[in-house]
Amino acid sequence: MKPKQLKRWEGHTKCYPLLILSRGKWRKVILIGVKQIERETGVTYKTAWRMCHQIRRLLGENISNMSGDVEADETYVGGKKHGKRGRGATGKSIVGGLAQRKGKLAAIRIPNVKAATLMRFIRERVLPKSTIHTDDLPSYNRLIFCGYRHKRIHHNHGTYVVGDIHTNTVDGFWSLFKRGVNGVYHAISSKYLQRYLNEYVFRYNHRNDEIPMFKSFLGRIWTA
Repeated sequence: MKPKQLKRWEGHTKCYPLLILSRGKWRKVILIGVKQIERETGVTYKTAWRMCHQIRRLLGENISNMSGDVEADETYVGGKKHGKRGRGATGKSIVGGLAQRKGKLAAIRIPNVKAATLMRFIRERVLPKSTIHTDDLPSYNRLIFCGYRHKRIHHNHGTYVVGDIHTNTVDGFWSLFKRGVNGVYHAISSKYLQRYLNEYVFRYNHRNDEIPMFKSFLGRIWTA
């Protein structure tokens, strides 16, 4: 960025912190801890924390009109607790995910895995007559009544792929998200879970863009 352009952007309070981070850290913006940003930018911890969350909020995308083969799944996010793990576990947040094969992905925090909740989540984002690939959760049984073709893989039987029937795409994203959170942030609040999801979904959906990721971030902030 040229000096004249930098001077103009420095007057834009929403973008200036990002410009500071951009110097030598184009690939690391956002995906670093708040304490590290505090040290490298010279701002207070509260300022660095608020800056990161404002950026994550702006990265939210309204993904819709998915079609073709779409994978649907849900996962549980939260700290380690005694008792049951996975479905039915207490004290954890539930995230619903949809991944169009060779397309985009959507991940939203949902209150439960009841059929009504999952059907609303899917119908708002996937076009009718699409093929939905799921695991054996009974809540997905209503898909055929909502105008979708339904293919099911039986994880409970230890089966994960049968031909083209699987949920490996969305499962892979869950792994990326959880490993990223554990490795970078260590722990996140359920209150701000959606903002972290915004970040990882945005990075996933734009991973193959010709425009550098940092410029995509700036574009979101500049137009906000």
